Amino acid sequence: MRTHGAPAVAATPRLWPIRAFVRRFVNPLTRLFAGRVPWFAILTHVGRRSGRTYQIPINAFRRGDRYVFALTYGSNVDWLKNVLAAGKCHIRTRGRYVRLVEPEVTFDPDLRELPWLVRPFLAHVDRVTEVLQMRVD
Repeated sequence: MRTHGAPAVAATPRLWPIRAFVRRFVNPLTRLFAGRVPWFAILTHVGRRSGRTYQIPINAFRRGDRYVFALTYGSNVDWLKNVLAAGKCHIRTRGRYVRLVEPEVTFDPDLRELPWLVRPFLAHVDRVTEVLQMRVD
């Protein structure tokens, strides 16, 4: 795991307080289509303590030989800790499975690696300042 340009304390995204609601009600609906449509994926990771396999719907943006994920709840979330500990995960996006390696969390308040269309919402509405980048294996 590498982190670049990380501040001492990153801003807490505004979605942080509703993560339990999203996990219980929004994620089950999003799972129905996330693995097949652009800009969405189902990310599969293994729990670092439990060894269980987990799947979460997530926004995924392809950039050359890597994928970029906006950390909409910040970097203090279990799924990210699991991916960083394992150094890998895989996603299903647009109906294909992709193995990802070399997770790198970066502090990027301008969200330069994300599509211009989603930057205003993520930067100004949710206050996202961190992204995860992973290379296609």
